[in-house]
Amino acid sequence: MISHTSISTVASIIQLSVAPVFLLAGIAGILNVLAARLARIVDRARSLEMDVPTADAEVQRAEIRELAILDRRMTMCHWAIGLCTFAALLVCVVVMVLFVAVLSALNFAVPVSLLFIGAMVSVTLGLLLFLGEVTIATRWVRVSEQFVLKGKPLYDR
Repeated sequence: MISHTSISTVASIIQLSVAPVFLLAGIAGILNVLAARLARIVDRARSLEMDVPTADAEVQRAEIRELAILDRRMTMCHWAIGLCTFAALLVCVVVMVLFVAVLSALNFAVPVSLLFIGAMVSVTLGLLLFLGEVTIATRWVRVSEQFVLKGKPLYDR
């Protein structure tokens, strides 16, 4: 039978692990966004790759330029997904180490802190790559001036 002390100990570990679990949910949301962006980039690249061989020279050059940008964006999304996934794994390890530390009565404060710092560095780098990918995407796509005049859409003129 489990003693009252061990039940309260497990309860306190669960309380400690609630914040990292919320962090995991946030990282999962980021991963969902990144995966969706990557899928759209891949779809666009496949579409262009099918069109390039039959396009005329000028269109072909523009499509090849766009493919180079898409390749860079895919790489950035891939690394962002990898870093955010690594951060999620580190958070999972933090929760496991918390349980092991309390149940074995060992002081794992330094390893837990280092793992958490590693997770935060990883998710920060992943978010910076995400920002870079979005920046590249928004710089590449420009709305034609024929549709926008001094910040007003065509239908407001």
